[in-house]
Amino acid sequence: MGNTSKLSLALVGLVLGASLVACGDGREGAEGAARQLAIAVSALDVGSVAFEGTESGAANAQLKEIFQGLDPDKPAVQAGELTFESDTATFPLDYTWKVGAEEWKYTVSAQLKKSGDKWLPVWKPAILAPDLADGEIITRATQTPQRASILGAGGAPLVAYRPVVNVGIDKPGLGGADPADSATKLAQLVGVDPAAFAQQVAAAGPDAFVRAITFREDGSRTITDQQISAIPGGRAIPDSLPLAPTRTFARALLGTVSEANAEQIEKSGGALKPGDTTGAGGLQQQYDAQLRGTDGIVIRAQKAGLTAAEIQAASPDPRRVLFETGIKPGTPLKTTLDPKLQQLAEDVLGKVGPASAIVALRPSSGAVLAAASGPGSNGYDTAMLGQYAPGSIFKMVDSLAMFRDGMTPDSKVDCPATLTVDGRTFKNAEGYPESSLGSVTLRDAFAHSCNTAFINARDTVSQAQLESAATSLGVAVEAPALGAAAFLGSVPGEAEGTEHAASMIGQGKVLLSPLAAAIMAGSVAKGAPVAAQLVLNPNEGAASPSAGGTATAGSGTGTEPAAPSSGDATASAEAPAKAAETPVTAAEAAALAGMMRAVVTSGHAGFLASVPGEPVGAKTGTAEFGKDTPPKTHAWIVAVHGDLAVAVFVEDGGLGATTSGPLLKEFLTRAS
Repeated sequence: MGNTSKLSLALVGLVLGASLVACGDGREGAEGAARQLAIAVSALDVGSVAFEGTESGAANAQLKEIFQGLDPDKPAVQAGELTFESDTATFPLDYTWKVGAEEWKYTVSAQLKKSGDKWLPVWKPAILAPDLADGEIITRATQTPQRASILGAGGAPLVAYRPVVNVGIDKPGLGGADPADSATKLAQLVGVDPAAFAQQVAAAGPDAFVRAITFREDGSRTITDQQISAIPGGRAIPDSLPLAPTRTFARALLGTVSEANAEQIEKSGGALKPGDTTGAGGLQQQYDAQLRGTDGIVIRAQKAGLTAAEIQAASPDPRRVLFETGIKPGTPLKTTLDPKLQQLAEDVLGKVGPASAIVALRPSSGAVLAAASGPGSNGYDTAMLGQYAPGSIFKMVDSLAMFRDGMTPDSKVDCPATLTVDGRTFKNAEGYPESSLGSVTLRDAFAHSCNTAFINARDTVSQAQLESAATSLGVAVEAPALGAAAFLGSVPGEAEGTEHAASMIGQGKVLLSPLAAAIMAGSVAKGAPVAAQLVLNPNEGAASPSAGGTATAGSGTGTEPAAPSSGDATASAEAPAKAAETPVTAAEAAALAGMMRAVVTSGHAGFLASVPGEPVGAKTGTAEFGKDTPPKTHAWIVAVHGDLAVAVFVEDGGLGATTSGPLLKEFLTRAS
């Protein structure tokens, strides 16, 4: 055979070989068809997939009906290795669904058939879920645990499930009545916006119950069931909600619980769904995940159209469980709040008009027993987050710095009637006794709160020494043990001239919260810096990043009402120190305690001498703010009484002794 004939035969062989590879088992085309099916099912849309013997549109409609109960979730689907037999190929489809915090994984078998030169998938419901039959769908049911309680000292329930009644319009009960008319009448009866509620009722479905308001069932409700039911469609449905003992009890600190709104659901990253309850503000929001627990989720296969009545009547259950996650109850949040002292503090503040606060803590342990913000705070947590010039209560810090500079309570200081620093004149508070002017002991200057004497110490006590002394008393530092958002004070480490002089009397850029003021007094009683603690188990659940930390100026939880203006427009808070470099010693604290006792025995707070029990030590404070003439003032007083330290604050309250003093006396007397 010639060379030309041999070359021709070789070319024919190559062509035939190539044809056998391309048209043999068709593996490449089959694998592509399997991948296309997996991608389409992952998107829950097989409308573009050509099936063997089934219209794409019909298959897509059935897929959407089957998985409607899992909307909006979608699976991740992967096609496995193919097995060929004649014109048929089978392969596994591996599914992964995200169900709550867990994954639902399963594998089903799918099939391809060769049609001409193409491989087409065979449609059947069983390629979507294990053993799924025609006419079956997938459903998801959620079992939500009861929200855990917030507990106070000794395990006393602060927030627990309490009976309520949901009042609204039950649209099936309207009969032929005008929905807008009924909604308007009910809204007027219960005191909500008639136009807004009528709009909600109009937008709801024909079988909806549209809630207008929720009332506590504690005997205080004045609107009766008869008044509600007299309105067509009006209905009162009993329920229970996690609530504090009263509507106002520690509300700013604890926060509230309500049904999650659209914004909260969107921000939750799938943790919340419509109908869930969630915390808003305070500890309820900060520890929402811990208190809420984890839903139990059950995925079932069942006949389409199966009604709740049919399910209840059937035995055994006609549904098949495909996957379920266990329900995990929330973990109660344990706090140190004393319910009686908290309520007492709120009662004492009940008639105070401006923003106000009372904080009480136990110096020996740091336990916060009460953190009440008065009605004038308008929902803001003044007790924990307020940032105010402390005025003369800050002379406790001055005095500690002066001790460290070699002075004692018996050292002589100069107390003139006025003092000018760089053109600014400082004076003592109105009514300052002339008998305590001139050369007096530091104890006497402290007891009567001589501003000029402490400003005179500015040449020997630097701003850095003030900052150090403040941290020594547990303020202007971080609070890792507190477990709640708070502001523990700010004392700048640098200041000169009139600003340094103002710092010596708790003005300028010096800021404290009522909590910080109580800590400062408590550190004197303890003889060491108090590490305040409010939440005892902050790590038993998934708390927000702010849990256990300290809010600094301009920070906070993002859910609190806007802070009321204190008028301290020039003050801005410094970042807190990690901890005190030089803690107050027992000897230093004893000297401060003696001077605080002198405030009661010979100074501004003589009215506290009649408080029963152990002797009271105190310090009053009045801090100017704003640009009015005469300036407005914050009224402060702190006290120690045995193993109790208390701070009382009233914004725009006049003098500490005359405004906050009587509130403190009432609190201590009733707490004894």
